[in-house]
Amino acid sequence: MLIIKVGRRGQITVPKAIRRWLNLQEGDRLAFVRRGDEVILQPLTRTLLDLRGSVPVSGPQDFAAIRQQVIDRHARQVIENDA
Repeated sequence: MLIIKVGRRGQITVPKAIRRWLNLQEGDRLAFVRRGDEVILQPLTRTLLDLRGSVPVSGPQDFAAIRQQVIDRHARQVIENDA
């Protein structure tokens, strides 16, 4: 177990052993995923652009409507988790 200290502005430093284990480089992105009482540190190695074209679609898509559906669904989940 590694223990680190949170800085004055809420910043943390990922220990070198963890950076090596996760193969993290300067500029890489990390996600903090909350699962119950735990927080999981997950490297983000791909973006949505990397997945473009990986799902076949039958016709034109209304991305504004899809984006709004995702935002609404996420808002409901946040409300349910905070209740």
